[in-house]
Amino acid sequence: MADTVLYEVSDGLATITINRPEAMNALNIATKVALRDAVRAAAGDDAVRAVLLTSAGERAFCVGQDLKEHIGLLAEGSTSVMSTVKEHYNPIVRALTEMPKPVVAGVNGVAAGAGFGLALAADYRVVADSAGFNTSFAGVALTADSGISWTLPRVVGPGRATDLLLFPRTIKAQEAYELGIANRLVPAGELHAEAENVARALAEGPTVAYAAIKESVAYGFSHSLAETLEKEDELQTRAGASEDHTIAVRAFVNKEQPKYLGR
Repeated sequence: MADTVLYEVSDGLATITINRPEAMNALNIATKVALRDAVRAAAGDDAVRAVLLTSAGERAFCVGQDLKEHIGLLAEGSTSVMSTVKEHYNPIVRALTEMPKPVVAGVNGVAAGAGFGLALAADYRVVADSAGFNTSFAGVALTADSGISWTLPRVVGPGRATDLLLFPRTIKAQEAYELGIANRLVPAGELHAEAENVARALAEGPTVAYAAIKESVAYGFSHSLAETLEKEDELQTRAGASEDHTIAVRAFVNKEQPKYLGR
């Protein structure tokens, strides 16, 4: 794995760190490949019960596509310029949103373009009070990618999402919190510790139930109430059959703290 993306697994938590602080964690091809591979590794590893996606440095979570590399590829007439959506962004976002375990984004600075999309692909966002979000795409004559046309309307509503995509602007941290983009707002100096605390708490939780919650919320957005009720029945049956459910009920009856196994 390239040194532009760091990957570590500890006590059920996979920490994926975009590591290009000198470039505001912009995504060049090598970084996108490494990020895709890291997210897929976390998704496929049964020992991983939660994922923390974060970035090095203080200025930026990720400013999206590395435009310096991009303009060079355009000048060369490279066919890889726009294939990056299919080859990199789509697999990354699908792995983040579809993996049966919770994903926390620790947003330490500006998240723009695909960086905003990556943050939205997480299930929970811990955001520094110095951070900001910007769709950016229309500003470089591009349309939305990295799943943002799917995730952003679900967070802020379709009307506001369209406004933010047509007229890109920086959404400061407090407004992001008010819009629901940020789930938890913390002082910048506490961001990394708080994001890790949240992710570790999820890694110690009932993984099967979390996976079911994640699946049911995504399903309910595009299905009728009747269909969603059927899905809830299916998922509750699965969660109810888990070892963690038995552990939780026994702990509740005995007035103890449950120690989940993640299965």
